[in-house]
Amino acid sequence: MAIPKTIGSGEIHAAIERLATAISARHAGKKTLVLLGIANGGIELARRLAARIGQLAPTLAPRAGTLDISFHRDDIGHHPIPKEFSPTHIPADIDGAAVILVDDVLFSGRTVKAGLDELFDHGRPAKVELAILVDRGGRRLPFAPDYCGLAVSADAGEKVIVTLDAAHPQRDAIRISAAGSAQSKIANPKSKLS
Repeated sequence: MAIPKTIGSGEIHAAIERLATAISARHAGKKTLVLLGIANGGIELARRLAARIGQLAPTLAPRAGTLDISFHRDDIGHHPIPKEFSPTHIPADIDGAAVILVDDVLFSGRTVKAGLDELFDHGRPAKVELAILVDRGGRRLPFAPDYCGLAVSADAGEKVIVTLDAAHPQRDAIRISAAGSAQSKIANPKSKLS
């Protein structure tokens, strides 16, 4: 069994800062920027990015919202809709807007595809980009992030678990562990198994 690997809060916060800096630089001077966290793993990340981008580029005034992809998943038979879920909340008109989909982990690309399907149910943005905290590789669909905080190597049989603690950011962590191990079974509504 592989030894679990952990990335601590310092490295995570530096990655979030890199994401916010890159986004604010690319979108400087634009009027409408909407960051939509893909439920559930991207919600807290989208909130943090919007707050930091707002500090870096106050005239940009990004808005953070949520995309619930439950009904667009192609594996709904294997992953039923959870009892606790975050409904789609889009805080501004997305027609003609710049929209950034935000998620914690990019793996196969299926979550991104479901996010795009949900997004286009609500309007037609001028541009859609993708911001990811962790790119673990292993794509099965042709998606690449426009903004990536960290790239890690994880085997197909490993899980990448991101925990972003809204109340205690010093507890933020990324764990890479074997699927089915005790560490990969930790329940946390703010985390997402990739």
